[in-house]
Amino acid sequence: MSNILIIKHGSLGDLIQANGAIQDIKNSFKNSKILLLTSRAYLEFMSECPYVDGVLLDQRLPRWNLLYLLSLKKLLHKYKFSHVFDLQNSKRTKFYKNFILKDPVWSTSETSLETGEKLSDFNQDSVLNRIEKQLKKSNIKIKNTKDINLTWCIKDISRNLKQYTNGDYILIFPFCSKKHTQKKWPYFSELIVKIKEVYKNKYPILIAPGPEELEEARELNAKIVLDNRKSVKINFLISLINSAKYIISNDTGPAHICSHLNKKGLALFGSHTTAKKVNIGNINFKTITVDLLSELKVEEVLENMKKDLN
Repeated sequence: MSNILIIKHGSLGDLIQANGAIQDIKNSFKNSKILLLTSRAYLEFMSECPYVDGVLLDQRLPRWNLLYLLSLKKLLHKYKFSHVFDLQNSKRTKFYKNFILKDPVWSTSETSLETGEKLSDFNQDSVLNRIEKQLKKSNIKIKNTKDINLTWCIKDISRNLKQYTNGDYILIFPFCSKKHTQKKWPYFSELIVKIKEVYKNKYPILIAPGPEELEEARELNAKIVLDNRKSVKINFLISLINSAKYIISNDTGPAHICSHLNKKGLALFGSHTTAKKVNIGNINFKTITVDLLSELKVEEVLENMKKDLN
């Protein structure tokens, strides 16, 4: 039995999108053990994934930390991997390929290029198209790469929800990474007020902030969903999204989850990227794209929402 390594450090949205590819790799190597190398934030979450047989932690310490690199090299070499599927395709993983784990057969963006094709051109394609091309180049049978199944993540959270609502609810994700403030629509507070004016008490408005978003969440007039006063875990978050009546989100990890669960809702995009390139949006989970998010009016978001809820 051989061992296969998949590398995917994050982010949450990217890892969610990689689930279909991980499943296809698992199905193509039925007699092999599939191990995932990921970062600490996703270690517990992916340990429950049925498409992997084990999860390894990469602390992603600086590359000048030679002691760490040596320990990582020792760890990876212990498994004698026959193949490595680099779904992260970062400078770090390229370094691993050249200096940490050179013996296995590697699948990367660069190994997926057609004759004469430039990496810069390859990277212009959508995320899932790139992953599909990469796997096909490695003779992986494609079935789930673009048809991502997240049912394994979904738990029964009905008892947990009783403290927040006895029925349908609207879920809002007004946050974004501090590194990507251009993704943040600035009018969620006003939107919440408008939703309450229109729907009265019909739909409680819930938010599920991450650890660094708690303070900001308290400034919004919405119910904050927590687990023992801490941010909910990823499985709970996915289950919360799955049970929602409607979701409105910035271009963040939760928007990817909403899209792949085919939930009713909206994702808001500025000019930082396109919904098509990051594979967000479908007949139920729609997108609004503007040049500047600060120019997107509350009324436009509300009208789009009312069309789906009325």
